[in-house]
Amino acid sequence: MTITSAHSLPARDWNDWDTLGSEAVAFTQELIRIPSVNTGDPDIGDGEDRCIHFIADKLAEVGIKGDYLASRPGRGNYRIIIPGDDPHALLLHGHVDVVPANADEWDHPPFSGDIIDGWIWGRGAVDMKDFAGMMLAVARHYALSGMRPARTLMMVWFSDEEHDGVWGSHWLVDHHPEWFTGVTQALSEVGGFSVTLPGYPDKRIYPLAVAEKGVAWARLSATGRAGHGSRPSGTNAVSVIARSVAAIARYQFPIVHTPALDAFLDTITEVTGQQYDDDDLDTATEEWGFLGPVVRASLRHTAAPTQLHAGYAVNVIPAEATATIDCRVLPGHEEEFFHTVDTLLRTELGEDYEALTIEWEQPNAVSSDPHAPFVDTVRASLATTDPAGVVAPYLLPAGTDNKFLQHLGIECFGFVPLQLPSDYDGFGHFHAKNERVPASAVHGGARVLAHLTQHA
Repeated sequence: MTITSAHSLPARDWNDWDTLGSEAVAFTQELIRIPSVNTGDPDIGDGEDRCIHFIADKLAEVGIKGDYLASRPGRGNYRIIIPGDDPHALLLHGHVDVVPANADEWDHPPFSGDIIDGWIWGRGAVDMKDFAGMMLAVARHYALSGMRPARTLMMVWFSDEEHDGVWGSHWLVDHHPEWFTGVTQALSEVGGFSVTLPGYPDKRIYPLAVAEKGVAWARLSATGRAGHGSRPSGTNAVSVIARSVAAIARYQFPIVHTPALDAFLDTITEVTGQQYDDDDLDTATEEWGFLGPVVRASLRHTAAPTQLHAGYAVNVIPAEATATIDCRVLPGHEEEFFHTVDTLLRTELGEDYEALTIEWEQPNAVSSDPHAPFVDTVRASLATTDPAGVVAPYLLPAGTDNKFLQHLGIECFGFVPLQLPSDYDGFGHFHAKNERVPASAVHGGARVLAHLTQHA
C-alpha cells in the first residue's frame, strides 16, 4: 500500500482534532447503517463486504490504496499500511460484522446510526464500528496532513469476528500470514471505555486488555447399558453425565494471580488506597461498579454447563448421554485446569469414570506484558483528552481476534478509547439491545488513537 497525492481534498493540519473527530463520528454512523449481521451461516450475504467497500472508498478519496482478501464471497478483509520510520509495525484492527438485533426490542431502529440526545444509536456502536470508524478517520488524517508515524502503521478491517474468525482473522492467519509481516504489536477491542468507580467520582478507570482467557469448550459423552426404565442395571449414562456436570458446576476454582490481575490490583490500589486480599477479592469486586462482574470473571477459571442431551422416551434408559461445558481458561494455566477437571471427575465417578469421554477444544488464551512500554504510551495518549483518566491493565474473560494474531508472535492489547458517562455500562452493551455510544466519546477517542499511533 502506498499513500499518494492523487486526491482533490484540501490539506489538513495534524492538530485539527475537531475535523478528525467529526469524521470518526460520521464514519461510525455510516458503518452502522450498513447491516452486516453475522448469524454464523457462512453465506450471510454481502453486509461485511459493503462495509469493507465503504472503508476502501473513503480511503481512496485521500489517495490510500489497500489490499482486499476474501475467504468466500461477501466475507472480505481489508488492509492498509502507512510507512513509518521504524519498520516494526503496530497493527490496529477491528471487525465489521455485528451480532443480530431484534428491532422490536429497541427504543430506536438498530441500523439507523442516528444521533439522538448526543448518542450514536445502533448495532455495532460499541462492538465495534466505533473503532472501525476511528481507524478510518485516523488513516485519512495521516494522508491529509502529510504526517508520518514514528513506526509503520498497519490497519486491518476483518470480517467474521463474531463467529470465531473462521472467515476473517483465523483464515488470514492460517492461509495468509504474510499479510502481517513486520507486525510486532496489535491493538483492538475490548477495553478503553471509562468506568467511574463508586465513591471516586473524580477518577475514571480505562481498562486496557493485556490478556484474554482461552475458550475450552468441552463435550462430555457417557455410555451405559440401554434398557427398559423398569429394569435398571449396570452403568446408567444419564447418571454419569448428571454427576459429572454437577461436580464441575459446583466447584469454584481458586483465584490465580496472573500478571494481568496483579497489574490491575496495583492500579486499583493506587486509586482507592486499599489493599485487597484473596479472601476479600470477590466481595471487593462488588464495589467496583461496572468493572466488577468483568474482573470477577477474570479471577479464576470458570466452567459453565450449557447443554444436556439424552434419551427419547421416559421409559427407555438410553445408551448414551452428552453434555457441553463452556470453560474459560486463564493464560499460562491450561494444564493445571485440565488436571483439576480430570481429578474432579475421577473422584466423583469412581469406577464409572471409564464410561466417560471428553472432547476438548484447545484454549487459545492471550497474554502480553502489562508493564510493556506500549502501556505507558497508552497512558500518555489518554492524558491528551482525559488527564484524570487512569489506565488499568486487566484480563479480558472473553476472546477477540487477538487470539489468532498472537500465534504470529504479535503482542496483543485491547483499548478502544471512549470517555463514557459514569452511569453508562460499556461492557454491558456488548450484544445488548439499545446499543449506543456518546458521539463525544468517539470524537475524543479518535484524537487519543491518533496520538497513540504517532508515539507508539
